[in-house]
Amino acid sequence: MGAIDEVYEDLDADVSEEEFREAVEAKVEQMGGLADEETAAMLIAHELADSEVGQVADIEPTMDEVKFIAKVVSVGELRTFERDDGEGRVVNVEAADETGAVRLAFWDEQAQSVADGGLEPGDVLRVKGRPKEGYNGLEVSVDKAEPDEEATIDVDLDGETTVESLTMGQSDVTLRGLVLGTDSVRTFDRDDGSEGRVANLTLGDETGRVRVTLWDERADRAEELDPGTAVEVVDGYVREREGDLELHVGDRGAVEEVEGEVAYEPDADPIAEAEIGETVDLAGVVRSTDPVRTFDRDDGSEGQVRNVRIQDDTGDMRVALWGGKADIDLAPGDEVLAADVEVEDGFQDDLEASANWRSTVVVLDDASTGADVGSSDVEAGDATDETAPGRGMEAGDRSGSQADSGGDDSPGLDAFADGEGPAASQGASDGETGGEPSGEDAGQAAAERVEFTGTVVQTGDPVVLDDGTETMTVRTDARLQLGEEVTVGGRLTDGTLEADEVR
Repeated sequence: MGAIDEVYEDLDADVSEEEFREAVEAKVEQMGGLADEETAAMLIAHELADSEVGQVADIEPTMDEVKFIAKVVSVGELRTFERDDGEGRVVNVEAADETGAVRLAFWDEQAQSVADGGLEPGDVLRVKGRPKEGYNGLEVSVDKAEPDEEATIDVDLDGETTVESLTMGQSDVTLRGLVLGTDSVRTFDRDDGSEGRVANLTLGDETGRVRVTLWDERADRAEELDPGTAVEVVDGYVREREGDLELHVGDRGAVEEVEGEVAYEPDADPIAEAEIGETVDLAGVVRSTDPVRTFDRDDGSEGQVRNVRIQDDTGDMRVALWGGKADIDLAPGDEVLAADVEVEDGFQDDLEASANWRSTVVVLDDASTGADVGSSDVEAGDATDETAPGRGMEAGDRSGSQADSGGDDSPGLDAFADGEGPAASQGASDGETGGEPSGEDAGQAAAERVEFTGTVVQTGDPVVLDDGTETMTVRTDARLQLGEEVTVGGRLTDGTLEADEVR
């Protein structure tokens, strides 16, 4: 047995012995006598081994040649173009396996054969070709493709495209979703000296969410669409960025508003289970908001950040909103989703989350979102009246102007006018259970001892607590932290609880 026969015998590749010998002879000639047949055979065997990929997801644009099996998803139209030596022809075919999608480019005679009905959706092909990064993502220029009637690939040709079903390299994507958030248009300089434009928005559907990147003329759509708008992306293509799939829209694609509802249900992580170094999705109720702060970056530019505190039924966490996210209109009581935020070690060993350029922050209390943030112990809007902290009146002014001890403006009681507050029953006297106290009874009721349990939504003087139904203004010397849950006891006077006990 000769050297070529021995190398071929050990070769685990789908190539005939005749094709292998031809490749060895071409390699010997290419190297100009620097390699004998045995060395050339080993080089060819190594190249063939490297070209075998187990699945579409393993294909890299930097590979010289690849061999793989995929199912035909769609067949494009025959297009012609002019070459220096005459007319060229090409047909693009979308193919996929369980791990991803890829565009196959068939040229000239092969393209004509495909256009004449040589391929149909559902056909399984054994493909040999040369990969590259094409205009719409990964593309393989086909050298050889043969049908394989025995292979089975589980790819649903009739399934509706959803966020969950997107795969790397997929193109000609049509996807319906709900706009969750948008960014402003940014400009950049290309290598050829021209100026490019790019913007991002985030779409969600019933299966998840995806970041959409809009290029050049399409970038303006990010500033034209409002969160909560139902849209359809047409002719998008899928790429990967830092381990995440993104849907891109170029000059062939579009993002159009559509009629009808699109459901989106965030799958949030419990705040209490978040750990340092994780990237998580938090959904809950805004407990407090700080003013926007500006700062100077090392490069001289100005940045901004705003801290908010979010609570779900497991706990609460401060979230830092960076850049444009600091301008999002948030107030205590709003239900919000902060997606893809990074958990960090915060002030005084308290965990905090950072919402950066990769994150999405969406207010969910608009019915158009169709969102359900789960069984939070606080309903959206509980703290959104004009006297809640952060809106309209300052928290310390919650009880309005001080009044005499008689009449309808009883001090401290209009803060609990719905009859559900901790002092609502204080006005009853001698077994009576209803009505507003007046005169001496009102003064006595306002000064009686009460207890209130809630979350600290404002520190300083005064402190403001929120129990999910009402807020309470508290004066205390105790040092309390935002988000801390405490029980305070003391005298309620003029709508302010003068605390003598904090636990």
